[in-house]
Amino acid sequence: MAPTFSTPIKLMSFSILFFLIINIVNAQQSNLVYYLQDIGKGNNPTVATVIGINGRVWSYNTFGTIFVVDDPVLLEPSPLSTQVGKAQGVITVTSIDGANVNIVLSLVFNDVQYGRSTLQIQGSSHQRDNLRELSVIGGTGRFRFARGYVVFETVSYDPTNNHSVIKLAITLSIP
Repeated sequence: MAPTFSTPIKLMSFSILFFLIINIVNAQQSNLVYYLQDIGKGNNPTVATVIGINGRVWSYNTFGTIFVVDDPVLLEPSPLSTQVGKAQGVITVTSIDGANVNIVLSLVFNDVQYGRSTLQIQGSSHQRDNLRELSVIGGTGRFRFARGYVVFETVSYDPTNNHSVIKLAITLSIP
């Protein structure tokens, strides 16, 4: 009689399921709120155009334009608020009509509580909406194995200086 493999496979499947359930039950949910100061003009811009399609104006509404970001991450909307880190990454206008951008962003913390930890944010953002939801796809340090989402909300915008204050409402599950 040939040996049957159903029992070891069932045992392995049960073990994996049990491990996943324990991790889900033990996961901590955290809600964090921060504010970005996104400045496109002036003496100390935090967003800069890198490249775009030749012959076109490189802007937030022009397909193919790529920006780099190094925004301060603050506890409050005021630019004088306590800085806890930086939001560093790349924004690419990915739709022909300029409505969507693809964001790849690292929140790099430098405060006492989360110092040297990071959160990785990625996704497509409909930039003309006031509320934009993106994925938290991971992290390092205190945020290792983090998963969740972040809602970007424009709190204020000054077109003269191309200065936006953006609220980040982050919901995380950390095993």
